[in-house]
Order: sequence, then structure tokens, then C-alpha cells
Amino acid sequence: MSGKNKKQFGVWMDSYHATIVGRENVDSGDFVILGHEKVEDEFLHTDEKAINNAEKDLIQKLFKKITAHMQNVDELHVTGTGTAQEQFINYLNETPQYKNVAAKESTSNKMSDQSLIEYVDAQFK
Repeated sequence: MSGKNKKQFGVWMDSYHATIVGRENVDSGDFVILGHEKVEDEFLHTDEKAINNAEKDLIQKLFKKITAHMQNVDELHVTGTGTAQEQFINYLNETPQYKNVAAKESTSNKMSDQSLIEYVDAQFK
């Protein structure tokens, strides 16, 4: 998955948190942390339908926050816990500006920022 001048990004995520990694100069340089995003469920839900709708809304908000860091992405590696990575890749495939992104996914536990940078760097070598 290596390539010069490709806009490469990595994301560690679960259903409520994400850490976004990208290159210093968009398409060159070392990988750095571009941001941390999170969403919090701050509402009291009274029934199962309300809970399901709130969870869908929260994950969509998180996806939008993540993509705000990734303009014109060419390659993406998504890792994390749960099923959020697969949902995020599906979201990208359904969004016109991201449908041609070469995306891969893996599963990993939460890691430090430096470990995530090293992990993402290794995915694009």
C-alpha cells in the first residue's frame, strides 16, 4: 500500500472515540496525530427505539468529525475495537467524495498516540 504523494491516513476508533493520524505535509513527511474526536451520549433514553436512534446519530456525528481531518484521502487504515471500523468504511463507501478510498481495517486494543503513529506507519510501508 505504499505510494509517493498519496494522502494516507490512519484511524483508531471505537463507537465513541477516534484518534486520527496523517502525514505532516498532507502527502509527505512523517505521520503525526491530527486530532482526537469523541462523542458522548448525554441523553436519558426511555425506550429501546430511542436508544438505537441515539446510537446511530452519535456514530454518524463521530464519522463526520473524523472525515473533517481527512481531506482528499487516497488510502486509509482503520483499526480499533468493536464494529465501528467496518461501519466507518461502509460510511465512506456511501459518501461520494470518499467512495474511491482504498481502505483496510484491522482490530486492535487502544494504544498510545506514539504506538498508533508507529502502527499506521508500518501499515503503509
